[in-house]
Amino acid sequence: MTSFSLLSQHQDITVALGINLGRYLPSGSIVSLEGELGCGKTTLVKGIYQGLGGVTPDQVRSPTFTLINEYQTRLPIYHFDFYRLASEAELEELGASEYLYSDGISLIEWGNRFPDILGSDYLKIELTWIDENTRQLFLSAASSRYANVFANLLTIEAQAGSR
Repeated sequence: MTSFSLLSQHQDITVALGINLGRYLPSGSIVSLEGELGCGKTTLVKGIYQGLGGVTPDQVRSPTFTLINEYQTRLPIYHFDFYRLASEAELEELGASEYLYSDGISLIEWGNRFPDILGSDYLKIELTWIDENTRQLFLSAASSRYANVFANLLTIEAQAGSR
């Protein structure tokens, strides 16, 4: 398992992390975003959207009530919210598998609610509240598919630390 952890002391840092993630996520990526309500999952998605070439991050909104939002960037983004779903059967009614196993980028808020549909090859990002402005982000992946993502994040982190 590969993992990476960092502290975000402002939402702009969370967006910047998302931008860097978006630049390096491979086609067909599945990203499970986990953490309490209001911890920054949608803020991170705004950054990923920008990193994939999206130019209007204000259009990125939590799909809490729509369940899925689609955004056009250099790769299509499928932004899910599993919070209000009661069963995997509801996911199948949405056609979730068709999105998840496509060439697009699937970003899933509350992905931990239905881990079986994610398979074994996904990037997990846990966001934890530290205080009003600070979040701990822990990224982990069970396969080497995201090794390039981690390598680039480590390089960026090392460069930022040397300033």
